[in-house]
Amino acid sequence: MIPRYAPQDVAELFSDEHRFDTMLEVELLAAEGLAELGVLPHNEVAKLRQRRPVVDADFVAAVDEREQVTNHDTAAFVDVVQSRIGMPEGAWIHYGLTSSDVVDTALCSNLAQAMDIVITEATALRDALTRRAVASIDIPITGRTHGMHAEPTTFGAKFALFALQVQRDVERAQHARTSIAVGKLSGAVGTFSNVDPAVEEYVCSRLGLAAVPATQVIARDRHAEVLYACASIGTAIEQFCLEVRHLARSEVGEAEEPFAPGQKGSSAMPHKRNPVLSERLCGLSRVLRGYLQAGLEDVALWHERDISHSSVERVVLPDALQLTVYMLRKATGLADGLVIHPERALENLTTGSLGLVFSQSVLLALVDSGMSRDDAYRVVQSAARRAIDERRNFREVVEDDDEVTLSNDALANAFDTDRLLAHRGRFLDALVWRS
Repeated sequence: MIPRYAPQDVAELFSDEHRFDTMLEVELLAAEGLAELGVLPHNEVAKLRQRRPVVDADFVAAVDEREQVTNHDTAAFVDVVQSRIGMPEGAWIHYGLTSSDVVDTALCSNLAQAMDIVITEATALRDALTRRAVASIDIPITGRTHGMHAEPTTFGAKFALFALQVQRDVERAQHARTSIAVGKLSGAVGTFSNVDPAVEEYVCSRLGLAAVPATQVIARDRHAEVLYACASIGTAIEQFCLEVRHLARSEVGEAEEPFAPGQKGSSAMPHKRNPVLSERLCGLSRVLRGYLQAGLEDVALWHERDISHSSVERVVLPDALQLTVYMLRKATGLADGLVIHPERALENLTTGSLGLVFSQSVLLALVDSGMSRDDAYRVVQSAARRAIDERRNFREVVEDDDEVTLSNDALANAFDTDRLLAHRGRFLDALVWRS
């Protein structure tokens, strides 16, 4: 991931230093597990832990240099570890294991740690949206379908629905975290041919992972599930940001991104306050969905394994996790700082819509008065068209229509925003985590 979109805490989880350090821990735990079974001498395995090499930039450089000879990165890693621990104890490193035992288990451990950060940040976004929902549940705004004025809703209802979507993503991320928090040390084709299953249990339990049946590699649908959780989060963020972009348009003007002192919206036009963050996050959501496609194509491998998935995962897994956390943190800041304009929203709802947002209410009032639905629809549709063509308020047109014989009270009720929004509290009732 390019530095611009790489949160340091997540980037460090996928650094070569952290990756090799986790692999080394798997190797040492495996040796300890073998010692518990009496396969390896306890005193020599204890020395492995005592002589554990520091995994730093020099260590990584040594592995890279050795790989130029081995043309195999895990073999190069094992060679460097053994040389730094020294013989004869170093000979017990990688005893009975295949590369994927170490690489896959370490990768899943690191992915689980990354998913913990994702879950924390997704929860923070949900909570930010929840706060805004509670604060703005009574502020009316025009609801729109197909981009057209529909009926009144509230800012709070919009925020609540976004919060509910993110909560579903939190749950998806939690499930994906469980799916990926697994390990395997079962040998070349998963049959424990040269290592006892107890070693796998020993290593996984100490890493906080669940031991699972596998071929040579852990099944890649688990990794694809992580990528799906990331892509789904990105899509939820896109949904929120797309709404911000629409509401921020000059002719709408009902919301805008926070604008910091000294910020410039355009290099050429000083008046501009473009929704650049929302646009950025919408664009990045496309990248996350692309990573998911690659991850799904990694699931099907030849027989007990091939290596076609490896090069893909080196790119898409670290990038997806970093990008997801970046987007979540930016989206949370946007949710907290979004500026809403209730007066402009009310103006659009009333004057701007010509009152047409109450057309269904008038239709139903006419039906209640005894008119057939089809006749009522025709009357209201005709009145609405006149309001648009003549740029007149819809209520005035209705009141002047001889076919409309509604009482003043019935008309007032039909054009009552509070009546239409009487059940807005149900949106907040759905945010069960508020308590």
